[in-house]
Amino acid sequence: MTPKKYPMPTHCPVSGEPLEVTGLVGPTSGVKLEGRFQPNEFTLLAPEQLEFLRMFVRARGNLKEVERSLGVSYPTVRLRLETMLKALGYEGDAAPDAGKGGARADILSRLEAGDIDAAEAAKQLRALKIRS
Repeated sequence: MTPKKYPMPTHCPVSGEPLEVTGLVGPTSGVKLEGRFQPNEFTLLAPEQLEFLRMFVRARGNLKEVERSLGVSYPTVRLRLETMLKALGYEGDAAPDAGKGGARADILSRLEAGDIDAAEAAKQLRALKIRS
């Protein structure tokens, strides 16, 4: 009987820092490798971000398809994408909705989540319009 495999922990339970990979084992051969290995950036994503990435890839990058699959608004999908990109360290890259469009999506997403009411969302959207 094969032992159950659990998701690899990615952060130290004491310090919260990312864990280093120091050993690998061939499951069939039993060959063991020891050293200091650099995991790829996707390894450090939170489980919900990794699931979003999988859905994004299955939808071939079509955010409208992701929106339909998740049953959430387009601004919410954009916010999740931006959050995932930040977690991957890509926040400095130019994004199509950066700036005012990204701020608008954030306001609408917070409205949908109930973090702000319609009056506050309208006020913030007007303030964005004035700045442009």
